[in-house]
Amino acid sequence: MEKFSVPKLPLDDWIDSGLDFMTENFAFLTKAISKDLKEVIEHIVEGLMFFPPYVVIVIFSLMGWWLAGRKVGIFTAIGLGLLWNLRLWEPTMATLTLVLVATFLAVLVGLPMGILAALSRTAYRLIMPLMDFMQTMPAFVYLIPAIPFFGLGEVSAIFSTLVFAMPPAIRLTCLGIKQVPAELIEAADAFGSTKLQKLFKLQLPLAVPTIMAGINQTIMLALSMVVIAAMIGAGGLGGEVWKAIQRLEAGRGFQAGIAIVILAMILDRLSQKIGQKK
Repeated sequence: MEKFSVPKLPLDDWIDSGLDFMTENFAFLTKAISKDLKEVIEHIVEGLMFFPPYVVIVIFSLMGWWLAGRKVGIFTAIGLGLLWNLRLWEPTMATLTLVLVATFLAVLVGLPMGILAALSRTAYRLIMPLMDFMQTMPAFVYLIPAIPFFGLGEVSAIFSTLVFAMPPAIRLTCLGIKQVPAELIEAADAFGSTKLQKLFKLQLPLAVPTIMAGINQTIMLALSMVVIAAMIGAGGLGGEVWKAIQRLEAGRGFQAGIAIVILAMILDRLSQKIGQKK
């Protein structure tokens, strides 16, 4: 029986050519952004490290108590105190900075996209398949294009984390706005509200709990990228885990892993409680 061979589609070559073109023409812009963003990250870390750890622990604990209640405040104090005792304070502050900056950028980009998807059927049909693609793509793949555009280090890690962690913010912003009862929309229309008035005075306020759930998921996904991003020089607690893997130091690896879990629990409880506040 004669064999039939189908020529291979050169998808990898097309992607490489596209990335090469973009790197040659736009790398100067991304490198400039990288330089400025790196300085911002360094200033934030230096600001957190300027104060003694016990002062930062007290501040974060009081914030937790005020925003989320007594139990979260006490847990924050105990958790951060343990990280200080384990000599992981500086990596913890570096990781916290990376996660907060990446989450801020993800929300800054994701919130308008979610609003657009909720208000426009055409935008919804374009954005949601893109979100499916971004969520199912393995996280490691995002590290590859980040390096030629931003170089090794924290900025590439933030770019990769941004792409990986943004979909929940977009999806749940869209969902929150779409879940606003039709009766309230009709009442707003009856009173002559404009589209912007309906959005900012009705839809977004009612969608806040759902939007905060999306931000919570974005934070958790950002933390899940911590160890992966350490492969391109992100440092922080992920860097500690990566060093432990390279040296086969199980104790050091579990210690850094526990630190990531504690930080994740603190951020999770805070974002959940903020979303539940009316």
